[in-house]
Amino acid sequence: MKRRKLISVLLTATMMATMFAGCGSDAASTDAEGKADSADSTEAGGVKEFTAFFAVPGSEINDDNEIQQIIADKTGGYETTMFRFPGGSSNTVSRFNPGIMTRLTQDATARGLQYYDWNVSSGDAGETTSTDQVYQNVIDGCSSHNVSIVLQHDIKGFSVAAVERIIQWGLANGYTFLPLTPTSPKAHHGINN
Repeated sequence: MKRRKLISVLLTATMMATMFAGCGSDAASTDAEGKADSADSTEAGGVKEFTAFFAVPGSEINDDNEIQQIIADKTGGYETTMFRFPGGSSNTVSRFNPGIMTRLTQDATARGLQYYDWNVSSGDAGETTSTDQVYQNVIDGCSSHNVSIVLQHDIKGFSVAAVERIIQWGLANGYTFLPLTPTSPKAHHGINN
């Protein structure tokens, strides 16, 4: 399992990370070992909603409630106010529902939730399938920001394979790796819908 490999790398480096979970098979399939690893070694992080919730008004609230329950079940009761939108708050897949991202970001804030975007992309969401390119994308991106929030997916083996090198590079160059918390600096995209 790719997540186990990532957790192993993080444990070896004594690092924590924020993992955003999505509703469906990814969140629901975490087994007991994944539960223990997530609760002990990583920041359980937050929620990454699925694109489907853009279609039906109010469905994002049901998805949020569902994933909050999954996170609590898998982490022994951990509750989070942090989440990320699929494709970020700037996504354009939601354009079939005009204004939905504006409404969702406003609703999230009104409900006391915090959404996170990123300012560094690993490119593993379709730009590349190369471990070397993921590594290069992350170090180039981090080099251009004082605070970096990296988008990197734990379900992509080629991307997980780059993590150890990224950590080594970061530590050798004076970087500090921290999980996101509700008080972390935010990286918000411009809302396109």
